[in-house]
Amino acid sequence: MRRRTLLATAVISGTRLAFEGRPLSARTLERTKVVLGVGGKPLLYYLPLTIAERKGFFKDQGIEVEINDFGGGAKSLQALVGGSVDVVTGAYEHTIRMQAKGQDIRAVVELGRFPGIVLAVKKGLENKVKSPKDLVGMKVGVTAPGSSTNFFVNFLLAKEGVGPDKVAFIGVGAGPTAVAAMKKGELDAIANLDPVIAKLEQDGDVFVLADSRTEEGTRAIFGGSNPAAVLYTRGEFIEKYPNTVQALVDAFLAALRWIEKASPEEIAAAVPEEYHLGDRSLYLAAVAKSKPTYSRTGVVPPEGMRNALDMLVRFDKELAEAKIDLSRTFDPRFVDRSGKG
Repeated sequence: MRRRTLLATAVISGTRLAFEGRPLSARTLERTKVVLGVGGKPLLYYLPLTIAERKGFFKDQGIEVEINDFGGGAKSLQALVGGSVDVVTGAYEHTIRMQAKGQDIRAVVELGRFPGIVLAVKKGLENKVKSPKDLVGMKVGVTAPGSSTNFFVNFLLAKEGVGPDKVAFIGVGAGPTAVAAMKKGELDAIANLDPVIAKLEQDGDVFVLADSRTEEGTRAIFGGSNPAAVLYTRGEFIEKYPNTVQALVDAFLAALRWIEKASPEEIAAAVPEEYHLGDRSLYLAAVAKSKPTYSRTGVVPPEGMRNALDMLVRFDKELAEAKIDLSRTFDPRFVDRSGKG
């Protein structure tokens, strides 16, 4: 029997977003430099991070952010637990999984409200693969084993009564290496994000089996909202360096506001050219499609928390038996205070 405590408290629903960051003079930072881990920075999933970096929003808050880009979200989480990074931009689900392992890992701001993950299958397999259960015995590329792309496929399989051990997961990263793995025929299917998926779609290499890039697609898959990227860190870091965490949150909220107002052309001009995967027009189209995925409030909503947990318990026996306090997976204080001086 599942034993879960779903405590998404009223304080979260009452939290509101004020996008403008507070002036630096309003606080003294405990630390002026932090190390941030991310798994696949060029992905549009992590666009708020790149914008905060490239538009100077971290600097506006008086903080220097050293960014370490890993091969996938699971690796950046490992770096946080191991102490080589201070904070991570990664999937919200990791906060739930780590609580089940006795680790106090909390999100402090939501960056994406839809996962944006797509499960796509190699062209030529249309008659053989009509649903996720048909992937049994096949090779599926994910950004990294244990990453949110891996969880996404696990959930789709579990919905059809198939265990994750029935497919072969292969870590292919989140950029040109992922595109190349599919084009070389090393994979039967791939779970990844834009611009990787957009590139493969445009070139006619894949067909889409499941798509969470839109609200409609997300609700069809999960039955409701499902949070995506967040900024998360250890509870002890939050309590020891609250002003530093506030500065990071303010910078990310400024990035979200900038993205909301910016055109695809302005976004494409702001990111490194290599993020375009050699095709600027493709990147512009992917940005236009992805803009609705970014958080409008900075808050992980209670419904999203519950849906994320329900997704994980479908295929994770440890979580199915764990007592999870969802109110401890997201700390709303910093979004609530943002812009209040």
